[in-house]
Amino acid sequence: MTKVIVAGAAGRMGKRIGYMVNQHQELELAGGFEQTGSPDIGKDIGEIGGFGALGVSISDSLEAIIDQADVIIDFTFHEATMKFARLAAAHKTAMVIGTTGLSQDNLAELKKLSANFPCVQAPNMAVGVNVLFKIARKMANILGDDYDIEIVEAHHRMKKDAPSGTALKLGEMVAEGVNRNLQEVGVFERNGIIGPRTDKEIGIQTIRGGDIVGEHTVYFCGAGERLEITHKASTRDNFAKGAALAAAWIAGRPNGMYSMFDVLGIDDL
Repeated sequence: MTKVIVAGAAGRMGKRIGYMVNQHQELELAGGFEQTGSPDIGKDIGEIGGFGALGVSISDSLEAIIDQADVIIDFTFHEATMKFARLAAAHKTAMVIGTTGLSQDNLAELKKLSANFPCVQAPNMAVGVNVLFKIARKMANILGDDYDIEIVEAHHRMKKDAPSGTALKLGEMVAEGVNRNLQEVGVFERNGIIGPRTDKEIGIQTIRGGDIVGEHTVYFCGAGERLEITHKASTRDNFAKGAALAAAWIAGRPNGMYSMFDVLGIDDL
């Protein structure tokens, strides 16, 4: 059995990850931790998650329990994630990272750190979303420069980063499909007298409100027709299930950076 530790184990995502890990036949939920001062420290991780007592208490730090893990799953916050990754690299413990808001510098550091441990990193671990990434790139490649590409994402009012990591990945994928660089052509805000849309730009717009779990739509707008491809998440369980799948897959892999495309076996599509 692969032993798993969950970061932010008492949070909304952490609870669902704990549940999915506990349900997976190849995984054992060996521990979880919260930030210092959390009222959930010392409580049973299974009781907190709503799936029954496991006799495993939530710790106040990763340092205290890292030697109990084969894999760490982290969906917390980018600053915390990098701290955990450095510790995982030092202990040569595998990680599954679903944290969004990672900067290019963060990703570059992760790649360097992964020389010392195996790591799956993806902005979204839902199986459907990763299929969407591939389909969106293929559609962009087929439709080409005759179609304007726009992406709209919607999430709950508590989400801290914008655009979502999923929307940015979608932008990167469609940009690849039409041989563009998202960092050069991405437009993330429009306001006032902006003039006509340029031919090369790829727009990514953000909606925040209520308890929306996550919705992403890619628009391919041509002359006289429009194609839309959408993914709507109605539960966080899709992300948590993907994380558990990645944890079972990464155990025992060689050091290095991996994506959900690797986990799902669709990297070459």
